[in-house]
Amino acid sequence: MNPLIEWTAAALIVIAAFFLLVGALGLARLPDFYMRLHAPTKASTLGVGGVLIASMLVAASQGRPGIAELLITLFVFVTAPVSANLMAQAALHLKLASRAPVPADAVPERRND
Repeated sequence: MNPLIEWTAAALIVIAAFFLLVGALGLARLPDFYMRLHAPTKASTLGVGGVLIASMLVAASQGRPGIAELLITLFVFVTAPVSANLMAQAALHLKLASRAPVPADAVPERRND
């Protein structure tokens, strides 16, 4: 196999592992559901995408098309944001409170007319 492809695939896997680690740490360390939901969905999409792109490179260098990896990548890129949105909507419907600080200028002033 071409050393350039090997190094590129290895770099993609290392970058993907970093994103997956950040997502896992965010899931473990962030204080409430909404923040925990954000970290793994964004990071895991990039992490899984990086691993699958590296797999497509290796497959292409070995002469096979890597269609399965492409389909998995598309599936993950489409379903992760949709599932995160549905979970956030369910949490809002259940009136799950957030611990995120609200800036003072974000809340409109009430007028006593």
